Amino acid sequence: MTKKKFDTIIVGTGLGALSTACLLAKQGQKNLILEQNYLAGGCTSSYWRKGFVFESGATTLVGLEKNMPLGYVLNEIGVEIKARNLENPMKIHLKNGEILTRYQNLEQWIAEAERVFGKKNQKEFWGFCYQVSKFVWQTSLKQRFFPPKKINDFLQCIKNATFMQFNYAIYAFYSTEWLLKKYDLLDNQLFVEFVNEQLIITAQNYLKEVNVLFGATALCYTNFPNYYVDGGLINVVNPLLDYVEKNGTEVHLREKVENITYQKTSKTYQIKTNKNEYESKYIVSGIPLNNTLDIYPDSNKNLQKKVLHSSQLSSAFQMGIGFKCIDKQKFSCIHYQIHLEKSLPFLNTKSIFISLSHPNDHTRTDEKDQMIASISTHWHNPENILVEDKSILEKFVIDILVEKGFFEEKDIVYYHSSGQKSWEKWTGRAYGFVGGYPQFKHIKPWQMVESRLDNHKAYICGDTTYPGQGIPGTVLSGIIAFEKMKADGI
Repeated sequence: MTKKKFDTIIVGTGLGALSTACLLAKQGQKNLILEQNYLAGGCTSSYWRKGFVFESGATTLVGLEKNMPLGYVLNEIGVEIKARNLENPMKIHLKNGEILTRYQNLEQWIAEAERVFGKKNQKEFWGFCYQVSKFVWQTSLKQRFFPPKKINDFLQCIKNATFMQFNYAIYAFYSTEWLLKKYDLLDNQLFVEFVNEQLIITAQNYLKEVNVLFGATALCYTNFPNYYVDGGLINVVNPLLDYVEKNGTEVHLREKVENITYQKTSKTYQIKTNKNEYESKYIVSGIPLNNTLDIYPDSNKNLQKKVLHSSQLSSAFQMGIGFKCIDKQKFSCIHYQIHLEKSLPFLNTKSIFISLSHPNDHTRTDEKDQMIASISTHWHNPENILVEDKSILEKFVIDILVEKGFFEEKDIVYYHSSGQKSWEKWTGRAYGFVGGYPQFKHIKPWQMVESRLDNHKAYICGDTTYPGQGIPGTVLSGIIAFEKMKADGI
């Protein structure tokens, strides 16, 4: 049987892979996207159950501006995503009972931080963090060959380098803990707990491990426009799928890649799935490095050293709750973090994150007087930490949300939960880990996984590669993979 041939085969439909796919489709390539699930989007998707549309993973959306990664891709391909700009990005329930509003406006936020944590050095700390975060975003799209590997990468990095980049690069050597010490804030226990729990949902680690460049950017993402898309994040994914399909890319769902080999004689890749066999000139893996090395054993052997294992990773315990709500407008904010007085049973995590459907979005429920709450928390070392009874976690979470006034128990219409095994089944990711590779202080930005998988024409993007976590990070990784492909002669 003759194998169907393509220019590039893309594995997975996460936002990193779709970003690369869109930029390749714009070039007029004949491409194929293979997705093992029945829904596209990976950890940025939505699914339907019992009259509700639940989010499968990420629930915050940042970066639709042209100088941000997703905004850049959308502008390049001429696609617009309808989104609501959130006036208040997040509220935080602290352990002492205080409710903190993370205003987008920097001055408002500093005033709020001073009110809750005291005036000592809050203005100076947040002013510095905001300047660092602005620098990171201004630099991210200019340095599209980072981390450099080939001579041309280094030349492009030097070409686009500025004095400011050299000036700020030193902060990759310092931890966020060092930054708090610099501003004499390490003795402010409430503030330290706040910073740690904010970092765990953005950088997947705590202040001792996250370097200043990533830490400041992670802490300030609420000071940039945050958005909500009606109908769920699947409506970020679908316009990108529509674009690639209209531009000649085939998309195959429920087709899992089992093996990739490189044929030296023909200089092509042979791809075997659970359904077919294919051939392509290029490969782009949008799945985690762990999974990629399993299906492509001919990858650069040095990449094995960069693989993180269960003890360094996190899955998630997640709940989706559909509930009746007569007064939806009381939820002027839809994202919340609750810091826990008692750690979550089994998991020992100290906070939960809640995202609500927007009060004016009537497309995610069958009834107009209903809303959705998506709740998640970290499940550290997922391969080895077992949960004896998931219903204990469910009750713990529901009791907290009732106590905090999100709803009354009698108002719950439907709920379900998922853990490490569900994530592994849904995404196919090793150990069911989500959120990407955490930041570690011994891994500098230039030591992170870069785009090239081998010395031929295989590439990787997604949240286990530079720059890491979140929608902006994964999209940027997809842009960088495309730029390196182009430089390598695509």
